[in-house]
Amino acid sequence: MSEKGTIAISLVNETLARARDGGLKVTALAQAAGIAPDLLDAPEARVSAAQYGALWSGIARALDDEFLGQDSHAMKSGSFIAMTHAALGARSGRQALQRAVHFMRLVLDDLAAQIDVDTQRVRVTLVHRPGTATPTLFAYATWFILVYGLLCWLVGRRIPLIAARFRCRAPAAAAEYQLMFCDDMVFDQPESWFELAPAFLDLPVIQTSDTARAFLRNAPGNFVVKYRHAGSFAARVRRTLRALPATAWPDADAIAQRLHVAPATLRRRLRQEGHSCQSIKDELRRDLAVAALRDTGRSVADIAASVGFAEPSAFHRAFRKWTGQRPAECRAAQSRAEAHADAR
Repeated sequence: MSEKGTIAISLVNETLARARDGGLKVTALAQAAGIAPDLLDAPEARVSAAQYGALWSGIARALDDEFLGQDSHAMKSGSFIAMTHAALGARSGRQALQRAVHFMRLVLDDLAAQIDVDTQRVRVTLVHRPGTATPTLFAYATWFILVYGLLCWLVGRRIPLIAARFRCRAPAAAAEYQLMFCDDMVFDQPESWFELAPAFLDLPVIQTSDTARAFLRNAPGNFVVKYRHAGSFAARVRRTLRALPATAWPDADAIAQRLHVAPATLRRRLRQEGHSCQSIKDELRRDLAVAALRDTGRSVADIAASVGFAEPSAFHRAFRKWTGQRPAECRAAQSRAEAHADAR
């Protein structure tokens, strides 16, 4: 699976909007997940995967709705556990997808899916009930995360997402959704669908009731960002850099050579995806630093050096710019989020 990254505050606020619509106090929910309230007004801020997962799970529990209030019929707490056990009995990825889609049709009233398979792709079309408003991208994404995350876990690998189309308008955080899902996303379309590479259909379900216990402990919040889009040029650059210490990261031309493409091609493809080699390095430093702060035995100075900063003061300034927090504040917030999850 691709590594967990950080989550933009724009997605955090979209998630909290579901809680606000349900009459909940969002400040308390954010604090319980280790997210400082002042970060919610910081456009450039990021939170860790653990914090976002804790937030998602906290809202689902408070609403008693694992679909976060986005359907006229609540998906009661425990529904995802039931869906997991229903799909565990499947023999293959094909049958697991069928069972998960059928289960979601049983628990939701307004959103249902149809599966169409050919040799090139598996298309999952999401249809909303006539007379109901067109779902937001967040609602489509919630449905997809629940089904796709379960399916990837059942077959033990990330299933490539080829393309997606949506009836809704593009949200402000469209680029963040592309990082999570795929580059080929188009909005204001006649239908809403996701297309998956078909190889998973014949893969066996490798999970058991024993492995399910750990998986379900904090699901689905624990895999909201686990299966990120891995096929883009940005992801390939990111994987190349992750294989090396940050102090030895090569320049753009050397990265292109490692990827067996011309430097101009790499720059053009990254620009099309909204990135550059430098922006990817900065994002990776940020995510590596956030992950490293979970180890309370490491000093901030050591972490700064490991992600390529000669001076801790420069790291502090960069980290505050990246996340809206000081490293010590981020470490404390992550500890609170993890303690909150462990207490469940």
